[in-house]
Amino acid sequence: MAELKKEIIEKMQEIVENCMGDSQAACVSTCPMNTNVKEYVKLIGENKGEEAIKVIREKLFIPGVLGRICAHPCESNCRRGEEDNSVAIASLKRYAADNYDREENWDLEKISSNGKKVAVIGAGPGGAQGALDLVKKGYEVTIFEKLPVLGGMMRVGIPEYRLPREVIDKEYSLLTKLGVKINLGVEIGKDIKFDELLNSYDSILVAVGRQNGRIDKSVPGVEGTGVYHGAEYLKEISLTRNFKGVGNRVVVIGGGDVAMDCARSSKRLEKVQEVISIPLENSYEAMASSNHEIHGALEENVKFKLGYGLNKIIRDENGNIEKVQIKKCLSLFDEEGRFNPKFDEENTEDLICDTVVFAIGQGVDSSFDENRVLALRGNGTFDCDMLTRQSLSNEKVFIAGDCGNAFIVIEAMAEGRRAAKSIDRYLNGLDLKEDRNIEDEGGYKTKLFLPNEYLPEGWDSAEKVNRRVSGTLPSDKREKNFLEVERVFTEKEALEEANRCLQCECKLCMKECIMLNDYTDCPKHLFEEYLEKGHQEMEAKIAYSCNMCDQCTLKCPKDFDIKSNFAGMRSEYVKENHGKSPMKGHKAIEVHQYLGYSKMFNTTNEAPSGKKTKYVFFPGCSLPSYNPEAVGNMLDHLQNKLNGEVGSLLKCCGKPPKALGQDDLFKERFKSVQDELDKLDAEYVIVACQSCYGIFKNYSKQKVISLWELLPEIGLPEGQVGIGKGSDVTFNIHDSCSIRNMTKIHDGIRWIVKELGYKIEELENSREKTRCCGFGGMIVPAVPEVATKVMKRRASETTTGHMITYCAACRESMEKGGADAQHILDLVFGETYTKEKSAKRNKGPVGQWMNRYKAKSELKKRK
Repeated sequence: MAELKKEIIEKMQEIVENCMGDSQAACVSTCPMNTNVKEYVKLIGENKGEEAIKVIREKLFIPGVLGRICAHPCESNCRRGEEDNSVAIASLKRYAADNYDREENWDLEKISSNGKKVAVIGAGPGGAQGALDLVKKGYEVTIFEKLPVLGGMMRVGIPEYRLPREVIDKEYSLLTKLGVKINLGVEIGKDIKFDELLNSYDSILVAVGRQNGRIDKSVPGVEGTGVYHGAEYLKEISLTRNFKGVGNRVVVIGGGDVAMDCARSSKRLEKVQEVISIPLENSYEAMASSNHEIHGALEENVKFKLGYGLNKIIRDENGNIEKVQIKKCLSLFDEEGRFNPKFDEENTEDLICDTVVFAIGQGVDSSFDENRVLALRGNGTFDCDMLTRQSLSNEKVFIAGDCGNAFIVIEAMAEGRRAAKSIDRYLNGLDLKEDRNIEDEGGYKTKLFLPNEYLPEGWDSAEKVNRRVSGTLPSDKREKNFLEVERVFTEKEALEEANRCLQCECKLCMKECIMLNDYTDCPKHLFEEYLEKGHQEMEAKIAYSCNMCDQCTLKCPKDFDIKSNFAGMRSEYVKENHGKSPMKGHKAIEVHQYLGYSKMFNTTNEAPSGKKTKYVFFPGCSLPSYNPEAVGNMLDHLQNKLNGEVGSLLKCCGKPPKALGQDDLFKERFKSVQDELDKLDAEYVIVACQSCYGIFKNYSKQKVISLWELLPEIGLPEGQVGIGKGSDVTFNIHDSCSIRNMTKIHDGIRWIVKELGYKIEELENSREKTRCCGFGGMIVPAVPEVATKVMKRRASETTTGHMITYCAACRESMEKGGADAQHILDLVFGETYTKEKSAKRNKGPVGQWMNRYKAKSELKKRK
């Protein structure tokens, strides 16, 4: 069997590698848990909250938690955010969770016990996710947590006013419902040795948090009472709503989210009177903290000293903090881009305070591993394989969460899930990496990007632009309490916000092309199949279902040439089928070609006696088969306007075999046409058919002129100008897809219609955006069901019920599709057309060939 031409293979490969048809929206791809954000936002927008929460829970077991505290990389990468403001995805998740999440609907299915035991160290989101996935697979899972509460750093590192504890407890209850054993207040390394776990369990998932805070020991006066790190500060406040060592005036060092949590938590403590935040950054915009956290701190009267660093802590004679001295920060980074702050040592200021909280970073406490079984990285996290999460020093141990590579809750969960999958494979003796990649198991940058012109219609309408923001507890109601600050969306707000979603996808060619939807969900997958199987193993019907209209390319943001792939395959199918199309229906084309080149239906005529045949009128096949009188009348008009130097040639141009992939037969057929033109010694060919225009433009020795660009130059027949002025019909114009880029022809047709006096109403899909009539690609006899759908779709687009075409085949398609359709020459040579005269004009094959014979007579009598 022959292979496809190299250039076709390369085009297919380009589509497979670069087509965005199966690319996820950025909100989905950048979610480390691959949550189907687009779908649940869509469902919320349709007021289908119960269905939305089901979609969310397919991936996330803590939707209420994440709806409040997720760092939402989905929002940071939202396509809408590049135009105005990203969709409030996290708030919508919370809306679904708070209003529609019912415990009785939770999925409690799991595989029966397989007898294997897994220990999980840490009850944070990474450990919990790993435990959840493993228990559902039949493993006996035990979580060991040194804190007296569930949630890990999420519980003791995120303040209660942001994340109510009852939300964590409710959603974490899924673990015990599924049979996970949870041992709280048990510290590995002290209460139970790590080596003991290694000996007692088949595998271990280490998911400890970053509970070691950092204090800058180089600061003079730092040693002594009143100085704390953010982790211990927030932990005690989370557990007790108080901090024993806090004074009246608190200074928080740092500019990140933890610093804002420390500052805002301080404002809620009974003893605290004043809180000052000291970030190195010299503006709120430059701070590492989230904007809403900074805004919340300002609302709660946290004071800021922007662009300063701590110079020293000044203590009184009793060793208590009296004040701190701060110094102006000149720059944060050196010339190599490294964090290396520079200060103006002379520009200092003293601030009265009694408590200093450092929020300048946290580390992993690895002390539980007293025998150093696990390898550490330079930053203190455990070294492991990025995909499988397997420890590089002990194959039985897997790593997830803060102690691995995660920085946010959703990343920790993704690592927990990957680790659970690897543990399952490890304990079943399977390859840990086979058929796995980070894109399927973690966040990644999608290929999908839609230029503005490809965004949904009406995306920027006024009612969709402004991001809806949920309200907050008034700032005066937040003093000295831990009530939740942000409220949940109302139903109205949620629906409005969800409907701002652009529902990003690149399925533009699929939405446009009727035939592609019968065989694939996107071009990438279709051509992957061709490359994998070979065209011989694919249905020939696929290639012969293409209308060859180029609309897919027109819609494609990357302008992929899909049509030529099908054309190339047609040529190979023909070669493999002894020069004939493999489609049974194309036997009708063979009959057409036999008659189209027979002497009975062909004629070649010189210009009238004594005149040079400078021009040859070539009416094509479909027009003579439809209106032979118009063919003869047009030749009369051309001879009258072009000094009589017009001959005629009635013959098929060869487009049918060309369209079928019969390349050799086309060359033979067109040569016979060219020979006739050469005999006439013509300089120009005047064509009425758009398919003929393309053939002659590409293959003829003579110059080709479209009749529809010529008539505006030479004028219409006398007496026809203004004939349509009294008509009650307004026409739409169907432009032929084969000349979609020929603006001069489009303009010419509209000039003709206006000269005739008829009213025009333009279609949305016209000129260069026109759609195929259904006849293109010779699909009518081969795949009539597709052709019919295309015809009906195009005909249904008429806004007036009346179509003008300038191709007789297009006219027939529009009529078959259900529209009243006239060929332009029906109007050029007819009486005033009115609604009363609307009538179907299609004739069967016999009638068409009789017309073709009449057209031959019409042309011969005018030579």
